Amino acid sequence: MVAGLNDRDKQELQQFVQSESQKAQIQSAIHSLTDMCFKKCVTGRVASGKLDRYEEPCMQNCVDRYMDANMLVLRHLDQLRASQ
Repeated sequence: MVAGLNDRDKQELQQFVQSESQKAQIQSAIHSLTDMCFKKCVTGRVASGKLDRYEEPCMQNCVDRYMDANMLVLRHLDQLRASQ
């Protein structure tokens, strides 16, 4: 089926697949972040549908540190790529 596509269609298909792969990676990262921070910060039951006054700041800090670490890694990878 792919063999019958012209070059433009192949390129569009490749871009679509790459975009979907990136979306899946982002969703996976969000799932990992949510799971990790939830396990770390939510120590009781969430009966009221809301986090308590200790859990909410913990979750915010956990997310912030996770994002800071990811940004640091991405910047470092960009620097390595630029120096090559």
